[in-house]
Amino acid sequence: MEWRDQGILLAVRRHGESAAIADVFTPGRGRHAGVVRGATSRKLAPVLQPGAQLDISWKARLEEHLGHFTVEPVRSRAAQILGDRLALAGLNAVTALLCFALPEREAHEALYRRTETLLDLLGQMDLWPLAYLHWELALLEDLGYGLDLTECAVTGAREGLDYISPRTGRAVTAAGAGDWADRLLPLPPCLLRQGEAPDEEILSGFRVTGHFLAEHLAPELGQKPIPEARQRFVDRFAAGI
Repeated sequence: MEWRDQGILLAVRRHGESAAIADVFTPGRGRHAGVVRGATSRKLAPVLQPGAQLDISWKARLEEHLGHFTVEPVRSRAAQILGDRLALAGLNAVTALLCFALPEREAHEALYRRTETLLDLLGQMDLWPLAYLHWELALLEDLGYGLDLTECAVTGAREGLDYISPRTGRAVTAAGAGDWADRLLPLPPCLLRQGEAPDEEILSGFRVTGHFLAEHLAPELGQKPIPEARQRFVDRFAAGI
């Protein structure tokens, strides 16, 4: 068995004396693991950094085997943002969430394209936090936990959406919320792609997506905790407001 694709390196863990097991995200194969021989060498170690864009060849005797990767660098991302602690935290949040959430060997081509676009924005930190927030919405959507922000779940109104049900992920107006408003999540306009999206609003959006990641997605994955890298990014972003 053999295939070739381009993909994003998500994680690397040592395997034996000089090899490593790499997790990559590709458009056609989804999250896929393989052994990289000589991964600790001076030639490959600088290449195998999370977020790197790689040309990947995979080979195994049988499809169900772990197999081996041969990799060639296309472009580095971590090297381009060294010294930018918020950007590095964001990169780590993306790769950690993908490792956490994606099933192995299941294609998610639309999410892959969005992830590639998001990572290529790293360094433009005036744009990146909002782009990352909408990427988290897309991740939830792609995995079957998308939010329905099109109309009020109670009245059917499409204007004046102020809240989100923490149980159903559906939007609610103030009139529809009534006495239940204090049990609902505030719906920041930036989640509706409305307004100028100040940092405080984006932070409120992170609280919304964080709730659905932790309370809806994580239980379906065996109650695994949300990766700490995600909260470190949110905390670093909040500290800069």
